[in-house]
Amino acid sequence: MQATSNLLNLLLLSLLAGLDPSKTQISPKEGWQVYSSAQDPDGRCICTVVAPEQNLCSRDAKSRQLRQLLEKVQNMSQSIEVLNLRTQRDFQYVLKMETQMKGLKAKFRQIEDDRKTLMTKHFQELKEKMDELLPLIPVLEQYKTDAKLITQFKEEIRNLSAVLTGIQEEIGAYDYEELHQRVLSLETRLRDCMKKLTCGKLMKITGPVTIKTSGTRFGAWMTDPLASEKNNRVWYMDSYTNNKIVREYKSIADFVSGAESRTYNLPFKWAGTNHVVYNGSLYFNKYQSNIIIKYSFDMGRVLAQRSLEYAGFHNVYPYTWGGFSDIDLMADEIGLWAVYATNQNAGNIVISQLNQDTLEVMKSWNTGYPKRSAGESFMICGTLYVTNSHLTGAKVYYSYSTKTSTYEYTDIPFHNQYFHISMLDYNARDRALYAWNNGHQVLFNVTLFHIIKTEDDT
Repeated sequence: MQATSNLLNLLLLSLLAGLDPSKTQISPKEGWQVYSSAQDPDGRCICTVVAPEQNLCSRDAKSRQLRQLLEKVQNMSQSIEVLNLRTQRDFQYVLKMETQMKGLKAKFRQIEDDRKTLMTKHFQELKEKMDELLPLIPVLEQYKTDAKLITQFKEEIRNLSAVLTGIQEEIGAYDYEELHQRVLSLETRLRDCMKKLTCGKLMKITGPVTIKTSGTRFGAWMTDPLASEKNNRVWYMDSYTNNKIVREYKSIADFVSGAESRTYNLPFKWAGTNHVVYNGSLYFNKYQSNIIIKYSFDMGRVLAQRSLEYAGFHNVYPYTWGGFSDIDLMADEIGLWAVYATNQNAGNIVISQLNQDTLEVMKSWNTGYPKRSAGESFMICGTLYVTNSHLTGAKVYYSYSTKTSTYEYTDIPFHNQYFHISMLDYNARDRALYAWNNGHQVLFNVTLFHIIKTEDDT
C-alpha cells in the first residue's frame, strides 16, 4: 500500500507539472484551483482543490481543463486500485509460497535424514551379501585352477594324439604287436607302482551316493574286499536281531533291481548290524553272546566259532544307537578285526586283530574312548576311525593307530543324509564306506593320503 500511495503522488505531481505555473494559483472566481498534494499518516494522497464560483460558465476553458484533470485522476485511481488488488493477490501468493517453501525445506531435511538411514541400511545389506559371497572366493579360485588343468590336459591330449598319429605313420601295420607289448609293459609297471602305495590316512569323506532304499531302519549290506575283480556279489542282512536270512545278489545292478541269486539260512540268529564278509566267509556275532561265527557261503556251513573273551554283549556296551551293536567285526588292508568294550577297560573301546581262520585274538589295543559314546567305527590300514554320533551332524572325531599305539582327535565331517546310521564299514577293494542309513543303502567315497614306497623302503 505504501508503494501504491507513492505512485499516486508521482502521477499527480506529473499532471500538475503539465499545467502552467502561472495558473496554478488562481482565485475562486477564475475556476478550479489545486493548492497542494500530500500524504496522510496512512500514506493516502490528499489534494486541496478550490471550486469556482457558481456564476462561472460551465464551458469555461479552465473548468473544462480541470474536469479533464479530474477524469485523469479518477482513471489513475482505478488503475491504482487494480494494481493494489494485484499486489494484495501477489502478496498472498508470496505468503503461500513461503509456507510451501518452508514445507519443502522440512521435506528435504527429512529426505536427507532418510537418505542417510537408507544408505546405512543398504550398506549393511550389501555388506551382508558380500559376507555371504566371501566363502565362494576359494571355490572360484579352485574352479580357475581346475580350468587351467583342463586346458593343460586338452593340450597334452592334443599333443599325444599328434605323436600317436606320427608313430602310426612311422611304424606301419607290421609293428602293431610290438606296440601292444609296450602298452602291456606300461600297464604292468603302473600296477607295480600302485602296489607300492602304502596304507593311507583318512583325509576326507564325500557323498553319499544312494544305491537303494529297502528294509527296516537297521541292517547291513556288503561286498567281499578280497573277491576278484569279476566277483561283485552283494550280501544283504535286514534288521539287527531275530533274523537268520542272508540274501545274495550277483552284482550291484541285481541288488538295485532286486534280482536275488541265492538265499542263506544261517544256523544262528545274529546280533547287531556289524557283520563283515571276508575272503568268501561271513563273520557275525551270535545273538545274546560274545561268540563270533565264521560261516562259509560256498560250503554253506559254520567253519569256526569262538568267544571273544571279556567282550560285553546284548546292549552292555553298544554304539550310541543301541541295537545290540556291542561287537563290531570289520576288515581292512591288513586283515580281520573286532572292536568291542570290556569291564577291564572301563567300557572303553578295545581293538583286536583276529586270525581269519581260527578267530583267535592275535593282538589287542586298549583305547581310552568310551564305546557308548561312539556312533560307529571302521578300520582303514590298521587305524580305527570313530564317529561321535549316529545322527545328523556326525563326524569322524577320534582315531587310533595300531601301528604306533597312539590316538588323535580328528574333525572329518560327512553328510548323514537320512539322519540315522546303523552300519558303517570300510571296503578296501572299493576304497569306499558302506552304510545303512535309515533304510537306505548308501556309499561314501573316502580320500586317503598315500605315501609311495621306494625300493630302499622294502
